[in-house]
Amino acid sequence: MRVTARAAMPLILLAALLFSINTQAHQQKAGLSHVLFNPRTGNIEVMHRFYIHDAEHAVRQIFDPKADILASAETAEQFAQYVQERFSLLDTDGSPLKLGYVGQEQDSGFIWVYQETPIPQSLSGLSVVNNILRDVWEQQSNLVNIERSGTIQSLDFSANVQWLSVSFDE
Repeated sequence: MRVTARAAMPLILLAALLFSINTQAHQQKAGLSHVLFNPRTGNIEVMHRFYIHDAEHAVRQIFDPKADILASAETAEQFAQYVQERFSLLDTDGSPLKLGYVGQEQDSGFIWVYQETPIPQSLSGLSVVNNILRDVWEQQSNLVNIERSGTIQSLDFSANVQWLSVSFDE
């Protein structure tokens, strides 16, 4: 039996669609945090973003096999608390900056967790500890973008990396 390119096109499209659906259903095991020095508010604002799918799998392992972030505000808050416990900012002396919890929300397939702290008077660098979901999956990778005065520095937390630092030009 001979199949022409024209006849094979619907099969190719169907296979591509099934592949893309299957890919989206798998865990990404990647988180993104944005640390913004906001001169208008005088705060360092931290925004953590995780795929809902990953967070759902994680809370079922961490808290309860029946946990459901989408259906339970309590579970979403538990996840936010978990995020706060595994992320820290430290000044150049190694003293932790006290991050206050602002809230969490779900948007377009992601769960966001927000924190903030006042910008210290003098800060020539920042150390970051990011172990979010890394105790759940060895493959978890967390990218932290630090934005200050229009400059962005990125830190990649993967493998066995526990903390990383950046320096600021004054």
